[in-house]
Amino acid sequence: MAENPSKRVKEFWAELPRSDEDFLGSIRDWKNVQVALDNEVIWLKDFTEEQAVSPEIQQLPDILLYELREGLLFRKEALVPSKKMRTALLWSSIDKAMRLSFPASNQNYFGIHEKINIQLIPSDEEQPAAALLCSIASIKEEIPALPKFKLEPIHWMVIDDHALFVGTPLLSLPGKSFWTKNGHLLPAGFDFEFKNTSLILQQKYNPELDHWLVWNESGSYTAILTNDFRPLSVSSFRLTEKAKEWN
Repeated sequence: MAENPSKRVKEFWAELPRSDEDFLGSIRDWKNVQVALDNEVIWLKDFTEEQAVSPEIQQLPDILLYELREGLLFRKEALVPSKKMRTALLWSSIDKAMRLSFPASNQNYFGIHEKINIQLIPSDEEQPAAALLCSIASIKEEIPALPKFKLEPIHWMVIDDHALFVGTPLLSLPGKSFWTKNGHLLPAGFDFEFKNTSLILQQKYNPELDHWLVWNESGSYTAILTNDFRPLSVSSFRLTEKAKEWN
């Protein structure tokens, strides 16, 4: 029997220019809404149907609201999609992403010599995994054996002799998992010692929002370009593996 479209649960997305982020303060209490940064665009998702037509949304300047259907984004009442669903984004709840704001006058926060000692500490809060770092040697037999539908949602890149995977759901592979916080990838089970550190570090070390900052437990990080990620496939993995062997 064909599905009744009227019973289909609608899923809403929206995009907003990065320059308009201050206006999101009006909906920061909508804890169900997820946000992600993508260069000069802020993406939002998981609105309820009531929120999607609310005055708070309608009053946001330059916001574009979409309905997600089969991986495509449609404007309201449109029959033709406007664009494909964005993938490989790092999402966080809007109330956490906008929990703090910092005045422009706070330029001396890092001290005279602009030095800061970053510490990660064990956290009791369980967070969903957003990325997985695996040794290429340990998974070279497993990737080709995985079905295509498990690879398609995943994007990846190479860091030295490791592969970093992002996407949902993550692959069940041996490796080190990370969760996302305001554009950072933090080791599972760890968080910054001071809760406001994540936003300050983004302002200082990633002002263009074109990198992800990947941290280890010692408090050091690696900055990786978001544009360096590519779709995962058996062929792309094999080509990369061969290239590393030739090198």
